[in-house]
Amino acid sequence: MNIDSDLRCKIAKEAAALLYFGAEKEYKQAKLKAAKTLGAHFLPTNLEVAVELDKIVEALEGLTRKERLIQMRKEAVKIMKTLKEYNPLLIGSVWRGTIRQGSDIDIAVCNDMPEEILNFLKKSGVKISKTEWTTVTKRGKTEASFHMYFETSGKQTVELVVRSAEETNCRRKCEIFGDELKGLSVHELERVLKENPAQKFVPV
Repeated sequence: MNIDSDLRCKIAKEAAALLYFGAEKEYKQAKLKAAKTLGAHFLPTNLEVAVELDKIVEALEGLTRKERLIQMRKEAVKIMKTLKEYNPLLIGSVWRGTIRQGSDIDIAVCNDMPEEILNFLKKSGVKISKTEWTTVTKRGKTEASFHMYFETSGKQTVELVVRSAEETNCRRKCEIFGDELKGLSVHELERVLKENPAQKFVPV
């Protein structure tokens, strides 16, 4: 390993530690702070940081992490079955299999009627703790999404994001791993739970 790649690895490890222990919440800020601490003028990729972060979580959370992941996936199936007519997709760290302490269940739906979904969940007995609209601009295009937050019966936090219907078949690139954000449908998730419940979906 040459000096640059050795330092790059150290920056990735430092950034991962900052993220895990809550000193930073965003990958970019964690990388910048780690590079400054180590006196470097270059940054590792998000993927390199994600790999080191996964190692930290595995070392510190180990078996409990695996058990929690399986439990969170089981909880996700229940929610997705409730929402099945809206074709929900499990995304985020519960899909990836890279959860850590504080991770929540991320589910995405493409639909132009977020209020309808909100009312549907309320009628189903779900207690919504918070809702918000967020907008992001990517490649000059502004995307709006509606977010709902609630807890499952097993006390897991869920973030349900509703994007516009026109995004149903849009391919989204993961800003951390660099691959396509495929996620899991309820049927795919059920199959994973049956065949390999702690399976990881990462490109490394």
